Amino acid sequence: MRTKRASLLVTLLGLAGLCAAREAASYPHAFTPQQSKSEEELLTLPGELGRPGGRLVVSLRAEPKTLNPLTAVDAPSREVILGAMQADLVHINRATQLTEPALATSWRVSADYLQYTLTLRKGLRFSDGHPMDADDILFTFRVYLDENVHATQRDLLLIGGKPIAVRKVDALTLVFQLPQPYGVGERLFDGLAILPRHLLEKPYTEGKLAETWALSTPANLWAGLGPFRLKEYIPGQRLVLERNPYYWKQDGKGTRLPYLDELDFLFVPSSDAQVLRFQSGDTDVISRLSADNFFLLQRQQRGFTMADAGPGLEYNFVFFNLNDLGEKASSEMARKQKWFREVKFRQAVSLTVDREALVRLVYQGRGAALWGPVTPGNRRWLNTSVPHPARSLDQARRLLKEAGFSWTNASNGDSVLVDSGGKPVEFSILTSSSNADRTKMATLLQDDLKQLGMHVQVAPLEFRSLIERVTQTKEYDACLLGLVSFDADPNSDLNVWLSSGGTHLWNPSQAHPATTWEAEMDHLMEQQLSATTYEQRKKLYDRVQEILAENQPMIFLASPHILAGAKDTVGNFHAAVLEPYVLWNVEQLFQRDGAGSNSK
Repeated sequence: MRTKRASLLVTLLGLAGLCAAREAASYPHAFTPQQSKSEEELLTLPGELGRPGGRLVVSLRAEPKTLNPLTAVDAPSREVILGAMQADLVHINRATQLTEPALATSWRVSADYLQYTLTLRKGLRFSDGHPMDADDILFTFRVYLDENVHATQRDLLLIGGKPIAVRKVDALTLVFQLPQPYGVGERLFDGLAILPRHLLEKPYTEGKLAETWALSTPANLWAGLGPFRLKEYIPGQRLVLERNPYYWKQDGKGTRLPYLDELDFLFVPSSDAQVLRFQSGDTDVISRLSADNFFLLQRQQRGFTMADAGPGLEYNFVFFNLNDLGEKASSEMARKQKWFREVKFRQAVSLTVDREALVRLVYQGRGAALWGPVTPGNRRWLNTSVPHPARSLDQARRLLKEAGFSWTNASNGDSVLVDSGGKPVEFSILTSSSNADRTKMATLLQDDLKQLGMHVQVAPLEFRSLIERVTQTKEYDACLLGLVSFDADPNSDLNVWLSSGGTHLWNPSQAHPATTWEAEMDHLMEQQLSATTYEQRKKLYDRVQEILAENQPMIFLASPHILAGAKDTVGNFHAAVLEPYVLWNVEQLFQRDGAGSNSK
């Protein structure tokens, strides 16, 4: 699950008739699908009318690991599978951030918020032509909930530790029974690819489901409900998808979507190489641009359009090692952790950070300063009352003095911060060596903290090694990382804020909350899970943001804008701040000249 700017909504206002947020609507929900002349119920999309044919070429930073939605965890796999090859029951529109009909034409919610009755669209077929009905939905959820399958989506289908139950009423109607009210509502059904029972039931019963749908899978053994289906995979080079002739959407004139005949993913290993391929015309669209590359393309643009979609849902932050290391902790680490656990120390570090300089120097102004995890791009959930204190070295020094720190002069005349035992405050900050923006951010932070007398070393590491240090060995002082919420809804970050969560980074996977404020966060997040109105949930999540601002377990720094570009020949291009940034409406993208890229 994942946001867009208001400027992007102008061309998509027609979707308002299809979209409604659960919190803002009365029950039961009622959506009226567009009825086609046949027995199919095709969903009609607003937007610029396109021309059928042509192909679109997109670059991926790495090869997808799989075409199996059950095991896909890497970004390239998810972009290909969920962005182009699969469909969900209820869809979160990436422009409005509201829910809209998809494979389900309508849904009703019981008065106690425990039952969701979904009605499927008539005439649905998988991309191989095989009919899809309620039995495929039952099979899908049986697979997702099977502990032996280890589906990445399983945790999303457990509410209060208990699984959702599903029963079939008829071929087009299903009832989902929740063990307790769930605040996320029908957003629950977004991002769950529906599996073809006719292809996967046999490998499932044989315990071989995890091995299916590798990239090398023959095209006739793969099927989905998205706008494109598998055509060809060339290892190390490209993945080619072709138009799904059975796709269930059409444009305003009744032309069945998608417009494009082919969608090609090129494997391009670096951001600079991706820019070169885009400049040379080998690719048609580009996203995940750094500010430097965006500026370069904008300055040299010829034949393509650049788009700044505004702040996305990425939040970058620095955090300290607050793990309970027990006997494993060296005397040096124990001394450092005594500093790190002092809230006034963390508050002082936050007051020292020049966030405006980070935005200016790292993102060339195309970013937003942060004092919490909810970015300005997520207006619905942002707590605007969280303080945004200006940078103040004087205030930071006062806090450090209150916490027992003092200053002494080094032999070179520099002022050095020392703790109550006279030991100089020295530590390292890990960051990813493959992320130039975060490395630059860490270097600027190093300079900021030097003004307080702290000696900080920046230690770039290969990303996998960094994650192992943080989550497994716990051998680090501090770390600068970023997370991207996959939906505007707070539950997308549940694993970050719960003390038991694996991405509760400063002290992950706690058996019991280590502090009273973490226990309060747990309680608030669990409460909002079952709250039934937006207003109730917003109040609870606002308090979570306040706790984070008060205790600073993560010192939030900045969020980059979503920067993208497309050839002028690409119609219906609108960059979004929810992933996938440029392919979220891929079924409506088209080539104005019908040709597409020159790459082959």
